[in-house]
Amino acid sequence: MFPAGLAWPKVRVLQVLWALLAVLLASRRLWALKDFQECTWHVVLNEFHVVGEDGVEDRFFEQEPMDTVGKVFQTLVDSPVDPNEPNLSLQEYLGFPYYLKINYLCDQKLSQDLVRMGHLTGLKPLVLVTFQSPVNFYRWKIEQLQIQMEAAPFRSKVSEECIAEEVCSMSWYTPMPIKNGSVVMHVDISSNGLGTFIQDKGFHVNINGFLKRDHDDSIVYTVGEELYNLSPEHFVGISSRPLWYTVDQAPVLILGGIPNEKYVLMTDTSFKDHSLVELSIDSCWVGSVYCPHSGFTATIYDTIATESTLFIRQNQLVYYFTGTYTTLHESNRGSAGFVSWPASASRSCALRISMPTALNGQVSFEMLPKQWSVCQQIAVYTCNIIWSEYIAGEHTLLLLVETGYGGSSKLYQVVNYNRVTDEMDVVYKVPEFVPEARGLEFLMILGTETYTNTPMVPKGISFNPYNNLIFIWGNFLLQSSDKENFIYLADFPKEQTIKYIARSFLGNMAIVTETEEIWYLVEGTYRVYQLFPSRGWDVHMSLQLMQQSSLYASNETMVTLFYEDNKLYQVPGGALGETLGHPRRADTSSPGPGFPLQLVYLMYKHEGRLVKRPMPVEKLLMYQQYTNHYDLERKGNYSTLSFTNFCPFSVMRLRNLPRPQRYTRQERYRARPPSILERSGFHTKNSLAIYQGLVYYLLWLHSKYDKPYADPVHDPTWRWWRNNKQDKDYFFFLASNWRSAGGVYIDMDSYEKIYNLEPEYELPERIFLDKGTEYSFTIFLSAQGRSFRAQAELGSAFQLQTQVDVGVVLANPGCIEALVKQEVLINRNSVLFLITLKDKKLCYDQGISGHHLMKTSMMVNVVGSSGLCFQETHLEPHMQGNLMVPVLIGCPPGKRLAFDITYTLEYSRRQNKHYFDCVHVDPEMPCFLFRDSVCPFPSPAQFTALLPPPLCALPPLSSPAGHPPFVLRHLTFPLSVLSFSGQANFFSWSQPPSNPIVFYPFFLIQDLVTGDSGSFQGSYVLLVVGGGPTLESIRDYSNDEIYRFNSPQDKTNSLIWTTRTTRTTKDSAYHIMSYESPGIEWLCLENSPCYDNVPRGIFSPEFFFKVLVSNRGVDTSTYCNYQLTFLVHIHGLPLSSKRALFIFMVSTSVFVGLVIFYIIFCLLWPLMVKGCTMLRWKINDIIASDSYYYCASISGISSMSSLRHSRQGSIVSSRVEEDGAEPREAMEGQLMTLASHLPPPPATITPPLQGPS
Repeated sequence: MFPAGLAWPKVRVLQVLWALLAVLLASRRLWALKDFQECTWHVVLNEFHVVGEDGVEDRFFEQEPMDTVGKVFQTLVDSPVDPNEPNLSLQEYLGFPYYLKINYLCDQKLSQDLVRMGHLTGLKPLVLVTFQSPVNFYRWKIEQLQIQMEAAPFRSKVSEECIAEEVCSMSWYTPMPIKNGSVVMHVDISSNGLGTFIQDKGFHVNINGFLKRDHDDSIVYTVGEELYNLSPEHFVGISSRPLWYTVDQAPVLILGGIPNEKYVLMTDTSFKDHSLVELSIDSCWVGSVYCPHSGFTATIYDTIATESTLFIRQNQLVYYFTGTYTTLHESNRGSAGFVSWPASASRSCALRISMPTALNGQVSFEMLPKQWSVCQQIAVYTCNIIWSEYIAGEHTLLLLVETGYGGSSKLYQVVNYNRVTDEMDVVYKVPEFVPEARGLEFLMILGTETYTNTPMVPKGISFNPYNNLIFIWGNFLLQSSDKENFIYLADFPKEQTIKYIARSFLGNMAIVTETEEIWYLVEGTYRVYQLFPSRGWDVHMSLQLMQQSSLYASNETMVTLFYEDNKLYQVPGGALGETLGHPRRADTSSPGPGFPLQLVYLMYKHEGRLVKRPMPVEKLLMYQQYTNHYDLERKGNYSTLSFTNFCPFSVMRLRNLPRPQRYTRQERYRARPPSILERSGFHTKNSLAIYQGLVYYLLWLHSKYDKPYADPVHDPTWRWWRNNKQDKDYFFFLASNWRSAGGVYIDMDSYEKIYNLEPEYELPERIFLDKGTEYSFTIFLSAQGRSFRAQAELGSAFQLQTQVDVGVVLANPGCIEALVKQEVLINRNSVLFLITLKDKKLCYDQGISGHHLMKTSMMVNVVGSSGLCFQETHLEPHMQGNLMVPVLIGCPPGKRLAFDITYTLEYSRRQNKHYFDCVHVDPEMPCFLFRDSVCPFPSPAQFTALLPPPLCALPPLSSPAGHPPFVLRHLTFPLSVLSFSGQANFFSWSQPPSNPIVFYPFFLIQDLVTGDSGSFQGSYVLLVVGGGPTLESIRDYSNDEIYRFNSPQDKTNSLIWTTRTTRTTKDSAYHIMSYESPGIEWLCLENSPCYDNVPRGIFSPEFFFKVLVSNRGVDTSTYCNYQLTFLVHIHGLPLSSKRALFIFMVSTSVFVGLVIFYIIFCLLWPLMVKGCTMLRWKINDIIASDSYYYCASISGISSMSSLRHSRQGSIVSSRVEEDGAEPREAMEGQLMTLASHLPPPPATITPPLQGPS
C-alpha cells in the first residue's frame, strides 16, 4: 500500500495537473524521437519467380525444397563447391520456396531515396531466424537452432519511368529457411550499425498448413471460404474472448466469438495479418436427455490452436481440422479435413472430461475418468465440471467441480485426477464466502478468518508449470504453490468477476473481467494493479491522441488480450471494406518484456479496422504512480510540482553473466551471401539462388551431423570444406582478378557454426541444468539516498547494512538451491549481490538429451520494487526489480555420445603393437582384427589360405619387420610343398590364442552447442544387440539372445565377447565398463551368431556387430541417458573345429591327390612317350601302305618294276648321309619284299560299273 499523501485539489486543478503531466511526458518523448528517427523494418515473403517485383507478397504454405538451384551450381567449376568433385552431390544443393524481401519505412512511408541512401552508406540488414523446437521428440531431435544471415542488395525490375543509370528501386533479400520438425519461426531484423538508425524488429513467420493452391493457381483456405469484408456489427459492442493456443508451438491462431455467424479470424503472423474465414461445417443442434441444450446458434464459441490441428466448438459439437504439414509428418500430404464429434459434456452439465490427443496429424479422444463419473468418484449426487487444467509433469488433471443439493447453496471443490492410476481425490474446498480483508494486501486462508456476505463463485483454474503457482479465479483471486494452502489477494474487488486470464508463463499475468476491465499481476507478489480504466490509461490515451497514433482511437472495442513472447498484446479491430488479406499495417513497435498484447477494433470516421497493439503496462503503472503521488509546493507566486519515487534503487544492472550457450543450449550458424563480382555490388537471381543453395546445404549438414562415428574435427561444416581449405588462397586469387566462375566468390569462412556468443546483459530466456551444474550472475543496485547504516556486532567493530534487499524464490527448493552473497560498495552507494543457482542432484533420474525435462524456475525480487521501479530508455520504459528465469532440469539438448574411432585406432595400435585393416578399406568404418593367431601375423596384405589348425598359414619367406622368424609347429610336410606366393591375412585356430587382440573402445561426449568434445569418463554398459556377416544381413537380436550373447552369467556357451572387468550391474547380468576398463576380447563361442562363418571367396570371414552403449542406471555423473548404437567391423574370424577339419580333409585330399598324380605322371611319362611314338609310326605305316596299294593297282606291275629299278638306281646314285642311310635301306628292303608278293597285273583293266551310292 502507498503511504498517505496530500489531499486532492479541486477538479479544475486536477485537470490542469493532468494536462501539465501529459505535456511533460510528451515533451520528453518527442525529444527522444527527435534524436532517433522513427524508421522500422518492412518485411514480406516472395517466391523466387517474383523476386524483384514491387508490391508482391506471398503467403507461407509451400514446404517442399526446390530443385531450381542445381543448374546454377553446375556453372561453379573451379570453386569450393565445384560440381565435378567426386565427393559432392549436386542433389544436396536444393533451395527453399521463399525469400525474405526487406525494406524499411520512415514515418510509415516507403521512400526509395532513403533506401538507396542506406545502401550507399553501408547499411545491411542482419536476419536472425529462430526455429521453434518441435513437440514430437520421438520423431525429431529436440534442439534450439538459429541461423544468422546477411541480406543481399538486389535491384528491382526497372520500369519505364526510371531514367537512373544504376538503380531506381532496390530491396534486400535473404533466403527464408525451413527446418523439419518446426513450423514456427521467429525472425529478428537488425542493422549492421551503419547508415540510418533503425530499431530492431521481431515477428513470426509461420507455415500455414490450412492453405492450398486452387485449380486456377489461387491460394484458398482448406477449412472454409475466405471473406474480404469486415462489418462493424462483428465487433462493436461485442465482449472480448480468450485466445487459446499452445504457447510457442501454434503456427496458426484462430479466434471465434462473432455472433450468429460461422466466422473465425485466422492468422499465421500472430495477427500482424489476419483473414476472416467462414468455416465449412454444418451447424447442427445435438442434445441429449441428461444434458439438454436450451438454444441453437451458429456462433463459434471456443477455439483452440495446436501445432497442426485446430479445434472449434459450436453448440455441443466439437470439430477439428488437421493442416497439411509435411515438415512435421511426411505422410500427411493431403488437404486438410474436419470430423465432427458429439461432446458428451458441456459447461452446464459436464460429468466427464474428453481429452483430445493429436499425434502425426491423427486426432483421438479419450473420456476421463475411464470407468466412473466425477460425481461417483467424489461421492456426491450431482456435480458439474466447470474447468480443468492439465499438469503434464504430474500426468494429472485439476478439476474445478461444482456441487449442489436442491435449493441449497453451491459448493466448489478442486479435485485432482491421476491419469496413470485413474484415481481422484479432493485437494481443496473453496470457501463459501469471500473473506474480509479490508486494509490488507493479502490474507492467508486458514479457516479462522471472518467472511463477508458475498458468495465465492469460481470460474476457472490457472496453473503455471514453471513456478507451480495455482490460481483459482472468479469474483476473487486465490493463489497457492502447493494446492493446499491458498492466499487471498485482497486488491482485486469482489464486485468484479474475472472472465479469462492471459498468462505469459514467465511471471506476468493479465486479467480481464466481465465488464472488460484489465488488471495486472506479477506472479509471486500480492499487488494487483488496475490498468483499464485508470488514470494512467487516461494520460496514456491523451498522449497517443496528441501524437495521432494509428493504434488508438476514441471509439474502440477490445477483441482479445494475449501474451506473445512474454509481451501482452491487445487486438483492437479491421477497416470497413478493407481487404483482410492485405490489411493496412499498424506501426507496432517492439514492446518490452512483460507487455500484454491487445487485438482492438478501432472506429475512426465511420471506418473500422482491426489492429494489434502492445498493452503498455509499464507506462500505465508509471503514469498512475505520478498522478496519485505528487507534491504541490507553493513558492512565491508559483507552485512547484514534484513526484515521489517509491523505488528503493535508482539503477539496476546485471553483471558477470556467463556465456549463454552453455545454459540456453542455443545453436547458431552464420551464413553470408556470396560476394558478387559486379561493380555495382547488386546481386542477380543466379547469385540469390546460390545463396539459397548454400544455406540449404548448411542446414542439411547440421541435420546429418548425427553419425555414431566421431569426425576428427567436431564441427558439422568440416566435411564441407575439408578438401578445399588448402586452396583457399587460390579461390581468393581468382576472385581478386574477376575470374571466378559464375560471377560469384564463395568465402568458406562465411558459412560456419558460432560457439562463442557473448551475454547481452540480461538473464537468458531459459536455463538448462545438468547434474550439479551451477549458474551464477551479479546484480548491481544503486540505492536511493542514504540507504546504509552501521551496526555494531559481536566480534566486529561495525557491520554495514543496507535497506536494499534481494529475495530469491525457488519453485522447487528441494531440487535446486540458491546462494546469495552481498557486497556493499559504500563509496558508490551501491550493493552487489552475487547469486548462484545450483542443482542439488536429487530430483531427476536420467533421460535422453532434451526429453522429459523437469520444469522449475527462479524468481529474483528486489524487496519493495514490484510495480514501482522503471528503467527509462529512448523507446519505452521497462519494469525493473522482478526477474524470473525458467529452469529445466535434466539432460540438456545438444549433447551426444560418439564413438571415438580416431583414438580407438591409435590406442589399439599402441597396445597391440600392430593394426591390420580389411582387404577392402572403408575409411568411414575401419576394421578390427578378431585376434592374433598362433603364428605371427604378416603384414596386412592380401591373400587367405584355408588351412586348419594345427597348421598355420605361411607368411612370406622374409618375415615382416617387427615379427619373429617363422616357426613351423606340428608340420610334417616339406616346406616347399606348403609355400605360397604373396602375403596373407589368414585364419586362426578356434582355441584360445597365445596372443589375443584386445578391442579398446573409447567414446566422446560432444556438445553440439558449445563445440566442446571430450572423453567420456563415466560408466557404461556395452551390449552386442545385432549383427550379421554382411551389411545387408544385419538383424536385431531378441532380448533373450542379447542376454545370452553378452551376459557373464550365460551357461549356454553363447558369449560373443568377454572382458577382465569384474564390475557388473546389480543383477550381475552385464559388465559395467569405463574408460579405464582393460578392453574386451572377442570370443564367438559355439552358440553365438559369429561362430563358424563361411568365408566369402578367398578372404577371411568377416562380421558386423551392432553394438549398443548406454550409461543408463550405471553412471551417476550426469542426468543424460546416453545411448549410442554403432557398427563394429571384425575380420579374421576363426573357423569351427568341424569346418576346419572338413577344410583340412578336403585340402589334404586335394593336395595328396595332386602329389600322387605328379608321381604317377613322372613314372609313366617315358613309357607313354615311347608308346605314343610307336603308335604314331604304325599309323604312318598303315597310311603309307594304303596309299601305295592304290597307286600300284592303277599303274600296273610294269610300272612297279620300272619303279623298283629306278628306285634302286636312285638309291645307289644318291648321296646318303650316315645318320639316315640305314632307315632308307630298311625301307627299300621292305618295299622290294612287298613288290615280290604282288600278283602280276592284268592285260586290260576294266573300270567298275557305276551304281547308285
